[in-house]
Amino acid sequence: MKLLFKRITLRFFLATFMIAVSIMNFAQPPGGPPPGGGGPAGDPPCWDPPCVPIDGGLGFLIAAGTFLGIRKIYGMYK
Repeated sequence: MKLLFKRITLRFFLATFMIAVSIMNFAQPPGGPPPGGGGPAGDPPCWDPPCVPIDGGLGFLIAAGTFLGIRKIYGMYK
C-alpha cells in the first residue's frame, strides 16, 4: 500500500512539474524586430549568406556526427 501511494504521489508531482514548466515556457515576452535586423522603418531583413553564420558550425557538427557514427559502427563490428 505504501509503495502504491509513493508511486501515485511521485507521478502527481512529476505531472504537476511538467505542466508548470510548459506554462513557464509560454510566459516569455514577445521577440524583437524580424530576423536580420529589419526594423519598423520597413527595412527588409538580411538573408544574404554573410548575415547567416551557420556554415562553419554546421560543417563541424556534420563532421562530428560522421566520425561518431563511424566509431559506433567500428565498435559494433569489433
